[in-house]
Amino acid sequence: MLLLSCSGYMSPEYAVDGHFSVKSDVFSFGVLVLEIISGKKNRGFFHQDHHHNLLGHAWILHNEGLFVELIDAHLTQSCYMSEIIRSMHVALLCVQRNPEDRPSMSNVVLMLASEGALPRPKEPGFFTERNMFHEAETSSSKPTISSGNEFSFTEVEGR
Repeated sequence: MLLLSCSGYMSPEYAVDGHFSVKSDVFSFGVLVLEIISGKKNRGFFHQDHHHNLLGHAWILHNEGLFVELIDAHLTQSCYMSEIIRSMHVALLCVQRNPEDRPSMSNVVLMLASEGALPRPKEPGFFTERNMFHEAETSSSKPTISSGNEFSFTEVEGR
């Protein structure tokens, strides 16, 4: 389960089963679009009302019709809101759990360039709620050995 929480841009099928396809790149693209629009990173995202990642937060706002709340304040002053909201909708289509449900990149380009109706997205991959209290309790009560960004060398010597 640790892999799932560290996989900011990885598609579920790649992170869990090691299956990579062009739809894996579509998933990553969708995450990047949501990060650009929100001004926040998927990994390490925090919201006071829940413990979902950025994908989960975007999904909740989409279902509640509050997509506008996800948009970074800097974008609201310089862009067309209809284009931003459409981009967010397309991004949610890109991060759907099943690769078969995600559009191809050529379809993504067509959806972004047109004004036609878009299909309703399904639940995104990695839409899980983290238990922040349990994670904090576990990490503070058990010492961990970590090398940070350090490295070590091991020499093998014959006898």
